[in-house]
Amino acid sequence: MTRIFLSPPDVGNTERDLLLEAFDSNWIAPTGPNLKAFEEELASYINVRHAVAVSSGTAGLHLLLHSLGIGPGDKVLVPTMTFAATAFAVAYVRADPVFVDSELNTWNVDPDLVEKAIIETAADGHKPAALLAVDLYGRCADYQRLEQICERRGVILIEDAAEALGATTSVGGEVRAAGTFGAAAIFSFNGNKIITTSGGGMVVSDDGELIDRIRYLSTQARQLASHYEHIEIGFNYRLSNLLAALGRGQLLHIDEKVARRREINARYRHELADLPGIGFDPSTPTSNCWLTCIVIDPSLSGGVDRSAVEQHLESCDIESRPLWKPMHLQPVFAGAKYFGAGVSDRLFQTGLCLPSGSSLSHDEQGRVIAEVRSCWDPTA
Repeated sequence: MTRIFLSPPDVGNTERDLLLEAFDSNWIAPTGPNLKAFEEELASYINVRHAVAVSSGTAGLHLLLHSLGIGPGDKVLVPTMTFAATAFAVAYVRADPVFVDSELNTWNVDPDLVEKAIIETAADGHKPAALLAVDLYGRCADYQRLEQICERRGVILIEDAAEALGATTSVGGEVRAAGTFGAAAIFSFNGNKIITTSGGGMVVSDDGELIDRIRYLSTQARQLASHYEHIEIGFNYRLSNLLAALGRGQLLHIDEKVARRREINARYRHELADLPGIGFDPSTPTSNCWLTCIVIDPSLSGGVDRSAVEQHLESCDIESRPLWKPMHLQPVFAGAKYFGAGVSDRLFQTGLCLPSGSSLSHDEQGRVIAEVRSCWDPTA
C-alpha cells in the first residue's frame, strides 16, 4: 500500500506555473518581483501592514529577538509544549528560556502561569524581557489575557504562529487573524505546514521600522553603498524569489486547504469518538486544524495506549507522531526554569497526531480510521 504521511505538501498547477514563470524570467537570484508580491499578499491576507519573507520560521524568530535587543542575560518566557525551534531561537541570542506549562482546556500556554512566572522571575531580579506565545497545532493562544498581562507587566509579546496561518480568534469582540498579536509574529512555510515554500517563513508586524530592521539584517546587514559595507553583523536569512513564487501559488488556495483540514478533523471526531478512553485536541471552528491530535487514557481504553496505536499505524505504513515533547524534559535544556504542574507531560505521554494533510483523500482517511479502531478491536 502507498504510505500515508502526516502532513505532506499539497501543491498543484498554480504553484507549478508561477514557479516556471519565475524560472523563465531568470529571477533565480534571491531577490525578485515574487518576493515583494508574496510579502504584500500575505500581509493583506492577515491584515497587517508589513511583512518580510525569510528562509525559515526559526530564522524569523532569531531575527525578531535580535532586532528587539534581546540578548545575553535576558529571560524569555517560552511555552514548554512547542517545537524546539521556539526555544532554540532564544538560545541563538544567548538569552535564557523560562518554560511555562499549558492549560488543559486549550493546550496553549497558561496565562495564570505566565503571570506567576513574570512575578517570581522579576522577584529574583530578572524580569523577563519577552514572552514567546505559541499557537499550538493551529489554535491561537489566549491573547485576550496575554496581551493584558504583558502590557501590565512591561514584557514584550511575540507571537509564534508557525502552525497557525489561516486561524482566527476573537479579542474584545474583534475577530483577528493569527499573526496579528504582539510586537510581531512569525509564520513557517516548512513542507508540513498549511502552505509551504519548501522551506521558508515570514515575519509580520504593524511596526514598519522593526520590519525594515529585520529585512536589513536578513540580507547580511549590507549598507547602502556601491561596495559591500558592513557596520554590524548580519545574517543570510532571506527567502528566494523562486520559493516566493511557490508561496504565492499556495496562498491563493489557503482557504481551501484550511477548510479541508477542518473536514478531516471533524470526520476523525465523528468516527473515533465512541472508542473508550479516546479524546481529541481542543480545536475550535476558528482553528486551522493543522494537525488532528488524539489523547488516549489507558485506564479507560482497556490498556490501549499512545505507543501501541503509533506502532500499529507504522506497521500499516501510516505516519503518526507523538505530541511535542515538552522543552523542560529535553536534555538540551536540562536545568532551565520551569513553571507548571505536568499538563504538558501528560499530553506528551498520551497524545498522538494523526495524518491531517489537506491532500489526504477520503479513502486514505478511512484507512487511518479503520487501523486506529482495530487497536481496540483487532477482529474488526
